[in-house]
Amino acid sequence: MKRFYAFVATLLALVLSVSALSARELNLIPEPSYVDLEAEGDYVVTEKTRITVVDDMWHPAQLFAEDMMEYFGSEKPLRTVKRGDKGIKVRTDIFVPKEGYEMTVTEDSILIIGGSEAGVYYGLQTLRQLIITNDGRVPCGFIADEPNFEYRGAHLDVARHFFSVEDVKRYIDILAAHKLNRLHWHLTDDQGWRIEIKAYPELTEKGSVRKETLIGHGLEPKWWDGKPYGGYYTQDEIREVVAYAADRYITIIPEIEMPGHSQAALHSLPWLGCEEQEVGVWTMWGVTPEVLCAGKQTTYDFLETVLGEVVELFPSELIHIGGDECPKDRWKECEHCQAMIKAQGLANEEELQGYLVARIEQFLISKGKRMIGWDEILDGGVTETATVMSWRGINGGIYAAERGNDVVMTPMNLCYFNFYQTKSREGEGLHIGGYIPFDMVYNWDPYQKMSDEAKAHIIGVQCNMWSEYLKDMETVEVMLLPRLAAMSEVQWATDRRNNDTIRRKMEVMRKFYEACGWHYAPYYFEGRD
Repeated sequence: MKRFYAFVATLLALVLSVSALSARELNLIPEPSYVDLEAEGDYVVTEKTRITVVDDMWHPAQLFAEDMMEYFGSEKPLRTVKRGDKGIKVRTDIFVPKEGYEMTVTEDSILIIGGSEAGVYYGLQTLRQLIITNDGRVPCGFIADEPNFEYRGAHLDVARHFFSVEDVKRYIDILAAHKLNRLHWHLTDDQGWRIEIKAYPELTEKGSVRKETLIGHGLEPKWWDGKPYGGYYTQDEIREVVAYAADRYITIIPEIEMPGHSQAALHSLPWLGCEEQEVGVWTMWGVTPEVLCAGKQTTYDFLETVLGEVVELFPSELIHIGGDECPKDRWKECEHCQAMIKAQGLANEEELQGYLVARIEQFLISKGKRMIGWDEILDGGVTETATVMSWRGINGGIYAAERGNDVVMTPMNLCYFNFYQTKSREGEGLHIGGYIPFDMVYNWDPYQKMSDEAKAHIIGVQCNMWSEYLKDMETVEVMLLPRLAAMSEVQWATDRRNNDTIRRKMEVMRKFYEACGWHYAPYYFEGRD
């Protein structure tokens, strides 16, 4: 089916390239697989439009009805009913791709058929865009659509700066509107521990608060604001966010960093370190030498206890263990780590990290989960059941895919949305550095330099939002939008991107963002790069 839609879409693109552009363009983000607008007329959606629900598709229908209530400014959502021939009708069909949908629009009705409940939801997101950006008028015609990638992700770091439950829900809403289906939730780091663990209350009592925060980039002289900063999510709040995301067909993947990026945990429980010395929750950015001791059994007991609670909170099959940027200086001097290297017949400290990662992987497997980690987990060797997130470029992802691991491509130079969006940086405020404009994201080929065998293991693409300089959700949104639109085209419509139409589509998308009340960066629309 996907190949058929792609073939038809290619023919349609050729037709459009040699003819005058019609006024009846959909200008959708992400681009559907196939569009036929030969029929004349429109269906006009109003606050009195009814939604007929078949096959128990009540949930996506109700979410859409509530979104329309907000759009129309009405006191009640659109009415959902069991029977009706006119209005909007939603149902499923096994012959439609699982996350795909088909939409047929006449002057009397709109029919959306999904391959699953999620497919119906995505079809309704398309309809929502059309309604909002065309003043309620939906052109008659036919759309067939499905995503390219199984994993369509975005990341949110809440360790450097904390975001409330309502903020995270707002972030989820934005992802859902762009048809993403994964949220990678970075919950722990050197600068803060943000998830309640019942077995170790010290993690949030002590590790969730740092005494102050670095101002500027950390170059000499260094300045701090002198203000305590903290926050964490209770387990009930975690469940609330997980359920909210699941309602919008987004799976949350939690990340518990190990063995590096763990200074907040070391502050809370000093016995986790090699020297058991007192260290504070880190007030700097970057990489600290303070890491978990990989030579003590108590460290593994701790990690398994923490992850044991985490897997009960998150239904996700994948659990992220970090594994990145772990200095080995402490291990080289630690009698426990050196004893573990000798006892396990390991060659060096790199293999010691591999040993720790392998033990944690086996623990997660015992809990019915699979491990995902940054590409450093490859350094010590992992089984083919592990999923690799390639951030240090594309080579780690290619290597992992060629050896049979599933891979999520998220290279820093293309997918770190906390980087600047313009070369001039005028008006952007202070950020971590780097430069990733809209067009660079849009034109990225996640399959570059790969064999066909490797391509089969690229399960998805993810953008990342690290929060060193992102102090509130408004700033997060400005860094996310409009680049998320480019990313969603990479994730959903990889082979259907068109530089001749994207700017026109984005002008329409800007209307959608404004109607939803979301903040976005103006630079792309101003022609600045």
